[in-house]
Amino acid sequence: MTTGKIGVTTENIFPVIKKFLYSDHEIFLRELVSNAIDASQKLKTLASVGEFKGEIGELSVKVSIDSENGTLTVSDRGLGMDAEDIDKYINQIAFSGAEEFLAKYKDTANSIIGHFGLGFYSAFMVSKKVEIRSLSYKDGAKAVAWECDGSPEYKLTECDKTERGTDIILYIDDDSKEFLEKSRIETLLKKYCRFLPVPVIFGKEQEWKDGNYVDTDKDRVINSVEPLWAKKPSELKDEDYLNFYHELMPGMEDPMFWIHLNVDYPFTLTGVLYFPKIKNNIDIQKNRIQLYCNQVYVTDQVEGVVPEFMMLMQGVIDSPDIPLNVSRSYLQADGQVKKISSYISKKVSERLDKMFKEDRAEFEKKWDDIKIFIEYGMLSDEKFCDSARKYALLKDSEGKYFTFEEYKTLVESTQTDKDGNIIYLYATDCEAQYSYIQSAKSKGYSVLTMDGQLDSHFVSLLEHKLEKTHLVRVDADIIDRLIVKDDALKVDLTAEQIEIASDLFKSQLPTIEKTEFFVQLEALSQQETPAIVTQNEHMRRFKEMSAMNPGMNFYGEMPDNYSLTINCDNASVKKIITEACSAIEEKIAPLRNEINQLNSSIEEARKADEKADTSDNEAKVAELRKQQGDIIAQYATTIPTIKQIIDLSLLQSGLLKAQSLDDFIRRSYSLL
Repeated sequence: MTTGKIGVTTENIFPVIKKFLYSDHEIFLRELVSNAIDASQKLKTLASVGEFKGEIGELSVKVSIDSENGTLTVSDRGLGMDAEDIDKYINQIAFSGAEEFLAKYKDTANSIIGHFGLGFYSAFMVSKKVEIRSLSYKDGAKAVAWECDGSPEYKLTECDKTERGTDIILYIDDDSKEFLEKSRIETLLKKYCRFLPVPVIFGKEQEWKDGNYVDTDKDRVINSVEPLWAKKPSELKDEDYLNFYHELMPGMEDPMFWIHLNVDYPFTLTGVLYFPKIKNNIDIQKNRIQLYCNQVYVTDQVEGVVPEFMMLMQGVIDSPDIPLNVSRSYLQADGQVKKISSYISKKVSERLDKMFKEDRAEFEKKWDDIKIFIEYGMLSDEKFCDSARKYALLKDSEGKYFTFEEYKTLVESTQTDKDGNIIYLYATDCEAQYSYIQSAKSKGYSVLTMDGQLDSHFVSLLEHKLEKTHLVRVDADIIDRLIVKDDALKVDLTAEQIEIASDLFKSQLPTIEKTEFFVQLEALSQQETPAIVTQNEHMRRFKEMSAMNPGMNFYGEMPDNYSLTINCDNASVKKIITEACSAIEEKIAPLRNEINQLNSSIEEARKADEKADTSDNEAKVAELRKQQGDIIAQYATTIPTIKQIIDLSLLQSGLLKAQSLDDFIRRSYSLL
C-alpha cells in the first residue's frame, strides 16, 4: 500500500472545490461521466493508431446507485489507469490528461471532453469519501485502488479488478442524499448526458407486467450517441428535424423553419436552430438554446454566443472552441465568441434571404410570425439590419406586402410633400383608425399597417435608414397637413370671430383624465368633416417608447395631447360661428373693448418703465376674459350641435367613452 499527499499548493483546496470552484453541485455527475467518455474515446484513438491491439469490445459508461451502502458509481470500459497514471492525473490537481492527450494525438483523437483536469474532484462536492478502482489497458498492468476522504491524504493499493476500465465510487454525504435517488440521477443524466458519443447506461429497460412496470434484462441507454446536429444535412429529412425539435421542446407546435450550422474553419461549430411561432409577445427566454461542448451539455445561458435578438430561437449549438470557465458552467467572453456570434447571425440572415428568394409567397405567409424577430434583429444588430433590408417587408392596410425598395417606388410619386420628403402613412389599429385610413385613401395615398409590439421603435429606425423619408401615423393630423402639397388655405374669419369660435368648441370639450385638448381652426374643403381629433406624432412616439423603456418614465407621466381641428369651411360650422357671433356680440363687445384698453395701458406702462407694476391691470384682464368665456360657454350649452360635432370627432378617434358616450347617444336621439 502507498500513502501520500495530493500535490496541491494549499491544504484548503478541497473546501475551495466544494464551495466555490463549481457553480452548481449537480454538475459533478456531468464531470465524472465526461471523464468516463474521454477514457473510452482515448482507447478508440489508441486502437486506431495501433498502440492498443487488444479487443475494444462494446464501450459504454454505466451509472449505478447502491442505496444500502450510500454509494453512486460511474464505471467505464475505457483505457483505465495504473499507479503511475493515478499519481500523474489524480494526485496532481489541475494537470489535465485531456490536454496532454490532445497535444499528442491532435490529428486523430476522438472527441475528448475534458479541459482542466479538475473534473474528477467535483466528486468531493457531494461525497465524504471517493474510491477509484481501475485496470489499465497496458500489457501487464496491475489493478489499483485509490481512496481519499476529502483531505489531502490518500491511499493507493493493488486490487482484484479484472476488467479493463475505471470505477469511480462516491460515498454520498449526508447533506447530499438526493443524489442517491433514482429520479434525481435520471433527470441529471438526461440534462447533461443525453447526447454523449458513447452509450450511457442507467438501470434496465422496463416492461408492463401483471399491472406493474418491471425491469427486463436489457440495459437502459439514456443517450443518443449520434445527435441530429452531428449528422450531415444531406442525410436528413424535414421529418428528422421536426422529430428532434419535439424531443428538445416537448409540447411546442411545429417550428416555421430551421438552420443547420456546420462549420470547421476558422472555428468548429455545429448545431440546429429552430424558429418557433411568435406572434404578439416578445418572449425572450434565455434558456431555449442549449450549448454543448463535444456533445456534453454545458449551459442554456448562451448570451454572447448567440446575438440577443436570436434568443427567440430554440435549439442546440455545439462547439469545442467556445471558451468556458474552469468549471465549464459559464462562458468566458473573448474574440472567438464574438466571431461565432457574428457567424450565427450571418447564417440566419442568409437563410431568411434564401427563403424570400426561393418562395416569396410562402415567405409572405410567414411574415406576420417572423416579423417581430426580424425587427428585433434590425433594431439591435447593425450588420443584421443592413442584410435584412433585402427581405424585410412592409405590409399595407389592404394586406399587401412590399420590400422597402418596392414601397418607395409605389408611393414616392404621390406621397412626396412640397419639401421633397416622402411621407409614409401608417396605422397601428386598422379598425380603430378606419376613417382616417379612408380619408388618406380618398387622396390616393397608401397606408401601412404597423401594429407590432416593436413597431413604435421600428418606425424610428425606418426614418433613420430611409433617405428623406418621414413616417406619420394616419391620425396624427388632418390629411392635408400630413402630406403638405401647397401652402395651407387661410381661415376666412376675423380675429374676433376666431376667438369666439375657439371658445365655443373649447368650452364643450369633455374632461378626460391625463388628457389635454387644443382647439385649432382650419380652412378645409366643404366635403371634409366638421371636426377631427388628431394626436401629435412625436409626443405619441415618446410616450409609446417610454412604455417599453424605464429610463423614459418622464414621458409616460405626461398627459396625452390631442388637437381638435375645426373645419371652418364646413357648412354646419360656418352656421354655428355666424349665429354665435350675432347672438353674443352685444354682451361681449364691452368686455372686449375694456380688455383692449387695459392691454394698451399695460403695453404703454412697460414701454415707459420695463419694471412697471402692471399686475392690477393684468388681473382685471384675466377676470374680463373669464367673464367673456363664461358668456360664450353659456351660449354654447344652448346649441347641442356644437357638442354633437365634438362627440362625433371623439367617437371617430376612439375617445368617446362611459358617460360621454351615453350622453352622445341620448342627444343623437333627441336631434332626430
